[in-house]
Amino acid sequence: MLNSDGKAHPVENTLVVLTVVLGALAAISSLWTGLHLLSSWSGLVGILTGAWGQFISATTGERFLLIIGLGASALGFFLGMAHGGLFGGLVG
Repeated sequence: MLNSDGKAHPVENTLVVLTVVLGALAAISSLWTGLHLLSSWSGLVGILTGAWGQFISATTGERFLLIIGLGASALGFFLGMAHGGLFGGLVG
């Protein structure tokens, strides 16, 4: 599905997997308010890897999974920020 053009895309596929895994981690951990550090940081890193993956993606399959991962990362990031943020309780 990811290499639908018949060529290998190791960097792009790695970014796809990272974005989807980080998005799932951020979205699932955002269900618990005490895990706001995990959800906000994993969501932020997932957003950055997904954005870079969109920039260099080569196939539609890669772009599709990147959008799914980006959405989950953004959801986890925003809920993590609402529950306490990136440094909640550690700074200030």
